[in-house]
Formats: sequence, structure tokens, C-alpha cells
Amino acid sequence: MSHFDNDTRVNPLAPTGDGLDGAAAFSGHVDSAWNIGANPNGGYLLALAAQALRQITPAQPDPLSISVHYLRPGLAGQPCRIDTQLLRSGRTLSTVRATLVQGGSARLEVLAAMGDLGAPETAAPPLLTRPMPDMPPPEACPGRSAPAQGVALAILDRLDIRLHPDEAAPGAARQARVSGWIRFADGRAPDALACLLMADAFPPAVFGLLGMVGWVPTIELTVHLRRRPAPGWLLGQFWSHDLSDGRVIEDGALWDSSGQLVVQSRQLALVRPA
Repeated sequence: MSHFDNDTRVNPLAPTGDGLDGAAAFSGHVDSAWNIGANPNGGYLLALAAQALRQITPAQPDPLSISVHYLRPGLAGQPCRIDTQLLRSGRTLSTVRATLVQGGSARLEVLAAMGDLGAPETAAPPLLTRPMPDMPPPEACPGRSAPAQGVALAILDRLDIRLHPDEAAPGAARQARVSGWIRFADGRAPDALACLLMADAFPPAVFGLLGMVGWVPTIELTVHLRRRPAPGWLLGQFWSHDLSDGRVIEDGALWDSSGQLVVQSRQLALVRPA
């Protein structure tokens, strides 16, 4: 079992009601290996909650659209409870909700549309898509650096992240954009759940413009999964054209090793100076 599978494992808890409202609860553990600074990465927490959602829609394992509001930071190295509810069940699409709770407080609220993306090789060619940007190969790209960001990055023991050579140093891009390659350090192939993590694992786009910006906590994140990724590296690019009053809107995309667009994302975050 890979680190990611182990660290997103959830177990069902005994039901406390009559089960007629579609509610189910799961236990899990927030592993500190996915930390950025002292806090668990938001994409990792989302993947952990989504793992519980998959258990209540086993025939529809993929979050086609998932939105999360971060209410307060997660607690690294501590257990969690994930309360889920099946809001609507359909033949091809189900709507579900989850709340991740630690220390008696809700840490994030999730709403998702679950479906089945199918196998990559059976997907029909898209009629419209965002083309994969030009990018030097991974071996020509430097790794994401904790000193460059001024924060401890325990997550880099779990993820191999390579940044575009022109965007790797603080403020080097001279625009609010960051591009690079990403994969699991232990060789695990990407899947739909991994895409939720990897859509929130790069430096914030404003790093390319402002350099060391301190903490950029996410308020809300929405991820749209477009197809199941092929094995290999994912290429990510994230950008912002909207920064005002200490709040930034960041858009992003991930492409798989076959060049297909697999993820589009958007988040609202705070920009807190160091």
C-alpha cells in the first residue's frame, strides 16, 4: 500500500440513527507527513474526506465536481471523524456532503457530485479543451524548495514536485503563475483522488510575482475532474489575475502523461505577509 492510500484510509463507524437520512460516519487519521509548515495540506484533507464519500457511492467513485470550504486548519498527527450524507442518488450522478471533524470542531465542509470517469483509453476525444503548455522535461526542472518558500515542507517527502526553471525562485516568473511537474515520491500512479491533492500541492501562484509571501491559506477550493489520469507525471499550471484586499483568486489545471486535461480548479485564498 502506498503512503497516500495508507494516509487516506477511512473506517466506517457504527451507525447511531435509523440510517434513513443517508448519513454515515467514518474514522480516519490526519498524518503530519503531508504538512506545509505546521498545518496539513488542504488538498490532502480534501482527499481524506473524499475517500469517505467514495464509500457511500461505490458505483460512482469519482468526484466530478467537488467544493470544499476550509473552516479552520486541520490538526496534524490526530484522528478525525468524517460525517457524510447522501443527498441524492442517481444512476449516473449522486450528490453527497461531508464534514471533517477534529477536536470537536468542523475543519472543512465538502459538497460533491460523484460519478464514474471510466478508463482513460475509453474516453472520447474532447470537443473543447485547454491545451497542455510547453514545459521542459522533469529532469530539467528544479524541485520545489522549502528554503525558497521560507516554510517547512514535510509534504516533499511524499510528493516529487519539479518547477519550471524560470519560475522556481521567489518572484522569478514576474507574474502570478507557477508551472511544474508532480508525482508521488513512492511511484504510485495518479488517480481521481490523487488529483484532489495535486490540485493544491504547488506553491501559490502569487509566489511567482511576490516571492516569499508568507501563508496563503485557502478559503474555498473547487476541483473539476475531466477524465481519469494516465500513469506517469502530471503537469500543473496555476495562475491568478485577481489579487485585492489580501484575497486572491487562483485558477489551475493538470494534464496527464498523455497530454490530456484531467483537472480544472479555482480557489479563493488569503495572502498573509510573512
